[in-house]
Amino acid sequence: MSKTFFEISRLDHFYRPVEERLQDLQEVEAQVSNEEVRLRARRCQNCGLPYCHAMGCPLMNHIPEMNRAVVHGDWKDAWERLSETSPFPEFTSRVCPALCEAACCLEGAEFDATNIRLVEKAIVDTAYAQGWVTPRIPPARTGRKFAVVGAGPAGLAAAVALNDAGHEVTIFDRNLLPGGLLQYGIPCFKLDKAVVQRRWKILEASGIRFQGGAEIGKDISGSYLLKHFQGVVVANGTPVPRELKVPGRELPQVYQALEFLGGMNRAVTGELPQAPISARGKRVLVIGGGDTGSDCAGTSLRQGALSVVSIDVMPRPPAQRSPKTPWPLWPYKLRSSYAVEEGMERFWSLNTLRILEEEGRVAGAEVVPVAWEFAENGRPVKFAPAGPSRILPCDMVVLAMGFLKQSREQILAQLGLPDQPNVVLAGDAASGPSLVVRAIADGRKAAAQLA
Repeated sequence: MSKTFFEISRLDHFYRPVEERLQDLQEVEAQVSNEEVRLRARRCQNCGLPYCHAMGCPLMNHIPEMNRAVVHGDWKDAWERLSETSPFPEFTSRVCPALCEAACCLEGAEFDATNIRLVEKAIVDTAYAQGWVTPRIPPARTGRKFAVVGAGPAGLAAAVALNDAGHEVTIFDRNLLPGGLLQYGIPCFKLDKAVVQRRWKILEASGIRFQGGAEIGKDISGSYLLKHFQGVVVANGTPVPRELKVPGRELPQVYQALEFLGGMNRAVTGELPQAPISARGKRVLVIGGGDTGSDCAGTSLRQGALSVVSIDVMPRPPAQRSPKTPWPLWPYKLRSSYAVEEGMERFWSLNTLRILEEEGRVAGAEVVPVAWEFAENGRPVKFAPAGPSRILPCDMVVLAMGFLKQSREQILAQLGLPDQPNVVLAGDAASGPSLVVRAIADGRKAAAQLA
């Protein structure tokens, strides 16, 4: 066994300087040289039972083999191994929380995990730079046609799998550009939209068609799809956000997260002349402490917010992996946020009672601390007030509390599609809100059911 992991440290922080990145909308992560990446890849132990591959990665990427190829400087081989299993590594290497790293055997042995996501990003960026990422045009067409509803990660992955099998694929989406959450939800400073559209150009050259500005069930009927296509993959995500049912929610300065983030992304890409919601000069309160909440905070700070406070009703996770989620499970623990480094204040175990109004505008929020009861598995199950309420002054509230899973029956009814075997749900539409990498894996599985 190599002992390189003793000699070479994991690279944990590779963000650009705060004072630099707050002045632009470029990706927050700094570019790491390929030589630095090769050093980190050397920490991989090439385990006989690679949990990173088997338990960590939903796509089952060949992680030890990729790392070994990078160590040897064979970037072409590394790309070929990565592209065998991952259709969009340029997305996952930027926005995936790296489930693989949590399952790395070094992590299980209480050493720092290998920088798998960093290695993946270097591989795919090198592949694009060298011209290795090319359209995959099937040698023959089957004559069968399939429709995909939704151009997010699950829909794009399903379309790729169906196209690879030789079928003709058309993706329908209510938005003008393909990408779904990748294009309209995740901020450009985490995922450059040029990266999304670069991949779309390759998919288009592979033969996949896209019809934007077409909402199924409204602009195009479900019966039309089943009349013209042999099957339909429904991958329209989870469009229903969780609501905050308190007095003052109706005030015009209270927004849903994707309303805020989507408007900003549309302005950045030129779909809109300017962002319809601006935090400039405002005290922003973000309700919801997850990744989307951090993205709302980061966007607010770049727009020129006076301050950003994030609150969550959930308890503060432990600083270290909870013993209730032992390796190789995904650990329950506190994770850092780039937005905290940029100036976001974060508080836990605060329940929102009401939004305060002053002359028809948001003036603050009344919150109360709560105490949680925990189940045997360590997960919080219910809370009760644990002290007096207090007021958090704010001029703008953004709700980042997640999304609601709809039933198959609800989704199909909205689209006007019958419940039959050639209509398959994929991604968040099938399983509820989850990760981009899981949506990609599920899109491929959905395509296999039809192809």
